[in-house]
Amino acid sequence: MSVLRPIAVGALCLIGLSPVSSNQVQAGQFDHYRGINTTAQVGPRPFFLIDDMAAGPLKSTLAACTARTFRKSAFSIGHRGAALQFPEHTLQSYVAAARQGAGIIECDVTFTKDKQLVCRHSQCDLHTTTNIVATELNQKCTQPFSPAEYDAVGNRTKAAGAACCTSDITLAEFRTLRGKMDAADPNARTPEQFLGGTADWRTDLYAGPTSGTLLTHAESVELFKTLRVKLTPELKAPSVAMPFDSDGDATPDYTQEQYAQQLIDELRAGGVRPQEVFPQSFQIADIRYWITNEPQYGAQAVYLDDADSIVDVPDAAELQGYKAEGINYVAPPLWELLTAAGGNIVPSQYAINAKAAGLKLIAWTLERSGRLADSDHGGWYYQSINGVVNREGDTLRTLDVLAKDVGIVGIFSDWPATVTFYANCMGL
Repeated sequence: MSVLRPIAVGALCLIGLSPVSSNQVQAGQFDHYRGINTTAQVGPRPFFLIDDMAAGPLKSTLAACTARTFRKSAFSIGHRGAALQFPEHTLQSYVAAARQGAGIIECDVTFTKDKQLVCRHSQCDLHTTTNIVATELNQKCTQPFSPAEYDAVGNRTKAAGAACCTSDITLAEFRTLRGKMDAADPNARTPEQFLGGTADWRTDLYAGPTSGTLLTHAESVELFKTLRVKLTPELKAPSVAMPFDSDGDATPDYTQEQYAQQLIDELRAGGVRPQEVFPQSFQIADIRYWITNEPQYGAQAVYLDDADSIVDVPDAAELQGYKAEGINYVAPPLWELLTAAGGNIVPSQYAINAKAAGLKLIAWTLERSGRLADSDHGGWYYQSINGVVNREGDTLRTLDVLAKDVGIVGIFSDWPATVTFYANCMGL
């Protein structure tokens, strides 16, 4: 089927991207996107959310802003671009985020077999975020696609699966792939079926055969500078053993430190000043490396909090320790910053402790979960306040508490227009 074809060389040339293995960026290759976010296009979603809010002062304040002109805001961070509807970490997703007024955009950074940095959320997510299993490169995957198995009466006995990593392939091979919405169908009997499974509250409308253009980290730098937005690249934890053996000679030749330095080197080569970028990592060793070896960039580094539940939340002493060793920004999931009290959403003890320690807070991720009116009321992302959010308009209620009461300096969103609207309305 044509929907499964890799991006053709001709299609790459149309958008100015070379299909060769070099990571070299052509100056001006994204010039046709210059100025697209002079004003922000927030679309109908913020207004849909306002209409769905319970009556009250916040709804009235936001409703009074609906006729204004909107501008990009650094409070609004494009999470993998605009991943609610566009395939994440693709050219199209990044451009959509910029058009929606995101003042900062994220490229999650991982590496290929030939040690080239590319934008992917995980080193081993190609089987769910690209069309790789339906191409010849499937055979190079750590675990090539295997179909679901069923018994004689049709009960599934084994789920379909695959595991495909950027480190399985070269940059030249990576460039032949096409991004798609992050999903997979565990019931699939064929590679084509496996590429399905998109959640019903997302869409495949923008994941067709002529879109889903993948980018290197260096290309994302060039694009974001053209768009005049700030950058927040995240150094992803490798899924392979480090140091990495890139050429298969049984001698590891790529260390974690080289990986962390390469990210900064590409920012510097792209002309990105320290104040224009917020490098991120869930691994504190990366943050410490940047603070020690690249102190100007390190001062902007964001330590991502990986707490999965309330028992994992850092205490006051840990947060004070972060600040003492030079960490200025921490970014926890939004549930970690909030709790419920008397039917209201209020700052959590973690939020209070982090502010007392002098840390700047960035939250993730708004509009990453499903509908708040569904039975799980936002699921994992809202776990600390599930009991007090029950309608789509509570998205803006949550955002208001994070901004005004918690005092976050920015928030990642899968649909930046919502945050852009709020930030403009509130003068952030």
